[in-house]
Amino acid sequence: MAVTRKWWTPARADIALAAAALIINVVMAAGTAKRGDTALFPGGLALIALGSAALAVRRRHPVIVLVVTMVVSVVYYPLGYPDGPLALVFVVALYTAAVECRLYVPLSAAALLNAGFVVVNALRDADGDEDANMVMGARSVAGLTFWLLLVIALGQYVRNRRDFAAAAERRALEAERSREQEARRRATEERLRLARELHDVLAHQISLINVQAGAALHRRDDPAQAYAALEAIKGASKQTLRELRGVLGVLRQVDGEDGDDGSPVAPTPSLERVGELLARTSAAGLPVTLVGQVPGGPLPAPVDLAGYRIVQEALTNAVRHAGASAVTVHIGATADAVVVQIDDDGTGPADPAALESGNGLRGIRERAAAVGGEATAGPGPAGGFRVRARLPLRGPAGQMEESA
Repeated sequence: MAVTRKWWTPARADIALAAAALIINVVMAAGTAKRGDTALFPGGLALIALGSAALAVRRRHPVIVLVVTMVVSVVYYPLGYPDGPLALVFVVALYTAAVECRLYVPLSAAALLNAGFVVVNALRDADGDEDANMVMGARSVAGLTFWLLLVIALGQYVRNRRDFAAAAERRALEAERSREQEARRRATEERLRLARELHDVLAHQISLINVQAGAALHRRDDPAQAYAALEAIKGASKQTLRELRGVLGVLRQVDGEDGDDGSPVAPTPSLERVGELLARTSAAGLPVTLVGQVPGGPLPAPVDLAGYRIVQEALTNAVRHAGASAVTVHIGATADAVVVQIDDDGTGPADPAALESGNGLRGIRERAAAVGGEATAGPGPAGGFRVRARLPLRGPAGQMEESA
């Protein structure tokens, strides 16, 4: 699409102002010429043309234009040219300087103009010119000073209003950028949260299904054991669908619908339901022992969810990677934190770099950090592998969620 350019620009407006000033000054000077005045042509016309033409660049070079119009005014009137509004050219330049420059520039110009007229009066007085007082008397100097200061005050007012509007616009743009950045940050955090939820739900349940499917294949000759494995697969897949439906419901911003068998969406995971999680893992063939108990009283929702997901992910890693034959889950609390610790008797990753590269362990650390806590993962003191997380009850994220 073609870009439409504004025809009436500030530069063209200044050119039009300069042309209008030239015409008005010439016409009025010629119309007010009296007997005894110095002939307007050529010197007077040259001064009028110079002062008027300078206005064409008043916004680009305000100081130069101010100096030119001041010199023209000081020279024009004492030389006796016909009286005219040439002083208005200097007034326009003074106003422009008050808007575009620091305050000392227009004030200096006003002082110099007055000084120039005073010097001209003194020189003509010294020469014995009878018409010396006709240039500018003391009362006229005082009146001129008042009007010049009034013009400067007006220019400073416009300058301040312009600066205020520019500052307000900058603040508005900065606020808009901040809102956009905050929206992007929140969207990123929400995507990461949902990614962690999907990973925890799918990785754990699919791992259990995979283990049970393998058990069913190995027990083909034992129908009772095979059917038990299939029953565990059915339960795990049902739980997966329920939890997945809950996550998708968040994405759609609607409540989850009932499943095909009439079962509702799974309740929000919490440490109070960790027993069900351990039971499913034990049913998959990995015995899990719970030591300790969930702290009494309601926990902050982010801490409760983080604790559950950390236990879930640690059990998933034990099922999939550790080759463990037993797992112990410790849950306890201090005055200001919940502590979960998962120990297995497996081998753990042979490569230490795997502790940093895996999505599961990284997700555990992220969940702990999100509630202001910390998590560690590595070989246990008596062999096997240990995951330990400390989750403060009054961490930054917990406070934020509670106050939301």
